[in-house]
Amino acid sequence: MVTLRQLCKTYARGQAMVSALRDVNLEVQYGEFCAFVGPSGCGKSTLLNLVAGLDIPTSGEIVLDGRSTTNLTSYEWTKIRRETIGIVFQAFHLVHGLTAEENVALPLMLRGDDGRGVSKRVDEMLERVGMTHRRQHRPAELSGGEQQRIAIARALVHRPRLLLADEPTGNIDSHQGAEIMTLIRDLATSGGQTVLLVTHSALAAKTGDYTWTMRDGRLVSRTPREADLVASW
Repeated sequence: MVTLRQLCKTYARGQAMVSALRDVNLEVQYGEFCAFVGPSGCGKSTLLNLVAGLDIPTSGEIVLDGRSTTNLTSYEWTKIRRETIGIVFQAFHLVHGLTAEENVALPLMLRGDDGRGVSKRVDEMLERVGMTHRRQHRPAELSGGEQQRIAIARALVHRPRLLLADEPTGNIDSHQGAEIMTLIRDLATSGGQTVLLVTHSALAAKTGDYTWTMRDGRLVSRTPREADLVASW
C-alpha cells in the first residue's frame, strides 16, 4: 500500500541545511498498522506529511496504492487525499463553525457526494465512534476526546484505503488516549485500512502491528507487536 524508496527531505534553515529524512526505505502492506516512534525532530511527522502529499520530498520516491506520486500536481494530490487518504491530527482541525455531523460530512461534500447517501454514511460513522448524541454540537462544545472521535469519523467517512494519524492522543488525557487508540484500531481493522501512526506514546505505538523507531531521520529498528502489551490498554 505504501512504498518509500530512498526518501530524503532536506530543509534550509538560514544558511544551514537540515536533513529531516535520510534515505528511508519502507514497505507497508495493505491492511497493516505501522507505528513510528522516536524523539522530537527525528523525522516522524515529516515522513507522514510526505506520504500525505502535504510536503514534497527532496529526493526519492513514494508509491501509494501501486501508483508513483513523483511529479504529481497539487490537484492530483488533492484528489488522492479525497479518495485514498484519511488524516487524523493532534490538534483535531475541526471546522469550528460546523456541527459535529457537518464536520464528518465534509470529505463527502468536497468530493461531490450529496443527498441520502451522505446522511446515511455520516449517521453510520457517528454511531461507530459513539457520538450520535453530540451530532448537533460544535467543536467548542465538545471535550478533547469527543473532538478526536469526530476527527476520526471525518477521516474514515469516505472509506480511504490509507489512514494517517499524527499524534492522535497528544492533546487528550491517558484514559481518553487509550479509548481513541482502541477505536482507531477497531475501525481500521474492520474497514481494512492501512494505518501509519506517528506518536510519542509507547502505549499508543503498541496498538500497531509493529513499530519503527526513528532517529536522526532514519529508520533504525522494527519491533513487532506483543499480544500481552496490547492487552495492557
